[in-house]
Amino acid sequence: MSHTLGQLATIVQGVVKGDENLIIEKLGTLENATASELSFLANSKYQGYLTSTQAGAVLVKTENLAQLVDNAIIVSNPYLAFAQLSHLFFPKIQSWSSIHESAVIAANTRIAPNACIGPNVVIDEDCDIAEDCVIGAGCVIGRGTIIGRGTRLYPNVTLYHDVIVGECCILHSGAVIGADGFGFAPNQGRWEKIVQLGSVVIGNKVEVGANTTIDRGALENTLIGHGVIIDNQVQIAHNVVIGDNTAIAACTAIAGSTKIGASCTISGGVGIAGHLELADKVHVTAMSLISHSITEQGSYSSGMGMELTSKWRRTVARVRRLDEMAKQLLQMKQQVNKLLDKVDNK
Repeated sequence: MSHTLGQLATIVQGVVKGDENLIIEKLGTLENATASELSFLANSKYQGYLTSTQAGAVLVKTENLAQLVDNAIIVSNPYLAFAQLSHLFFPKIQSWSSIHESAVIAANTRIAPNACIGPNVVIDEDCDIAEDCVIGAGCVIGRGTIIGRGTRLYPNVTLYHDVIVGECCILHSGAVIGADGFGFAPNQGRWEKIVQLGSVVIGNKVEVGANTTIDRGALENTLIGHGVIIDNQVQIAHNVVIGDNTAIAACTAIAGSTKIGASCTISGGVGIAGHLELADKVHVTAMSLISHSITEQGSYSSGMGMELTSKWRRTVARVRRLDEMAKQLLQMKQQVNKLLDKVDNK
């Protein structure tokens, strides 16, 4: 796992200041890194740590910053360089190779010779598991599911029938892909279930967080574009379409048949109503409720900002009176206009 500083600089197309032969064994924070670790400075508010850090080397943006430490790699984007190098230090996380003896696999399912299938995995009929896939312990893969090359499922992921997952995806533990959408028709005070006949199609290089759920479509498929990243505990309802490279933070819920554009960012705890469309490059701030379509790119918010509880209560009391106050203001405006008319007519 160890690399020289020069080797790491070559990977991120950086310039070394100091000892190119310094051995780096791990990545670490500026505050706690040791002499064998590489750290990074991506936010100027942490610049003060450069003079006290014990890190063997630091990723920095400028030569002036590099002069504050013994060893550095100068790169245009230290945080991106850190992300790229993190893959080199990722430990091996499974102890098996090939197909574990406890896995239950249907006879007509096709599994690439170099795929890894973990303990107690269940794979139903007519599935395709491509090259370099890793299926973690306890995963359940339904009939007719297709998983693309290099995709990893962490333990206890569930893929329902006929789901399609692209190449180089990561699905974290507890994710459920392809459960029924919330489709019911009212029938004399009761609910008639609508069988969900679509599926879920996930593009390439998608990451899905732990305990996130993506429901299958009612008739057509729920679609997740290439490069989408989805945090933990997100609910994506039936027939939702998410454009390429959109990011969705934890605890967001997206109702059915909503279309979200490409390169959007949806912050944590956002609620998005159904049958809406969000344009490309829309940013929604945390805890917002989106109740109508957004047709232009930009940042959007809803709700009330944090303040002292005592002040918040007074504000809410005033908000509840807004309708009454608006009526009073209209009456005052009408009275003023009448007085002005009298003055003008004299």
